[in-house]
Amino acid sequence: MQLRFKNLTLGYDRHPAIHHLDGEVASGALIAVVGPNGAGKSTLFKGVVGALNPLSGHIERAGIGARDIAYLPQAAEIDRTFPIHVYDMVAMGLWHQVGVFGGIGDREHRKIKDAIAAVGLTGFERRTIGTLSGGQMQRMLFARLLLQDARLIVLDEPFNAIDSRTCTDLLELVRRWHRERRTVLAALHDIDLVKSHFPETLLLAREKVAWGETAKVLTAENLLKARRMCEAFDEEAAACAA
Repeated sequence: MQLRFKNLTLGYDRHPAIHHLDGEVASGALIAVVGPNGAGKSTLFKGVVGALNPLSGHIERAGIGARDIAYLPQAAEIDRTFPIHVYDMVAMGLWHQVGVFGGIGDREHRKIKDAIAAVGLTGFERRTIGTLSGGQMQRMLFARLLLQDARLIVLDEPFNAIDSRTCTDLLELVRRWHRERRTVLAALHDIDLVKSHFPETLLLAREKVAWGETAKVLTAENLLKARRMCEAFDEEAAACAA
């Protein structure tokens, strides 16, 4: 077991966005988290990585610390106006290894170059991130994830609004992590992509609709149920007790 959710409720300003979630993530699992807009996928991931504390219940991380988790937020959460080059952005993946003021030697420079090459961005090292296309931006962020060498990798909409070639290349990195027995959670909208590449799926609609083998979870009945549950959710529901 890599993660365990025990009666987990997460939300903002004491208003729950995910209710009473129970379940376990096995070490080395490759899991898609699927659900309509507003289903709570990003909220769940913020809880998993420790950016959001539970309103109630628990997340057990089985000995995983902050340095063991690599997190890719949605593209909209990344400030592309920040004046930083691709090389330096990728190098931030070594932060847990070298520290804030640690030096980057020849070994680390080789790792950075290898990660950039692995995502097909050789030659882009001195480009500022604001000049990158959406697909190039995701490639760069995956290079940073490679350097983190994490046991648990959390990807929030990693293939949204990118070209098909980039999607194919980045999926191969996800499969590589799976072969290395790393645990990967990915929030996704493309049902066909999930069915083709992710053996396990959690279907969310503010609470668990279904969780298990992808083919058994992503049925027409379950998907309709998830959509109706999200549509019926009361945004004005009472806040949880303090």
